[in-house]
Amino acid sequence: MDLDIRSHIINNFKGDDINVLREAIEESIKSNDEITLPGMGVFFELVWEKSDDDMKNRILDILETCVKSQK
Repeated sequence: MDLDIRSHIINNFKGDDINVLREAIEESIKSNDEITLPGMGVFFELVWEKSDDDMKNRILDILETCVKSQK
């Protein structure tokens, strides 16, 4: 079985606007359902690939702070 999760997720949201993207992200977080993690990972991958080094460092700073603050 050949399953291309990246393409599926990207195609699912290709025509959607910023409000739909925000809602999808917020609902994924709110639901606390691990089934949404691959989609969040694809979104993160897209952001990371389009980010310059300054943005990547900002993202890493945020992630480091968040991970360290988790119990």
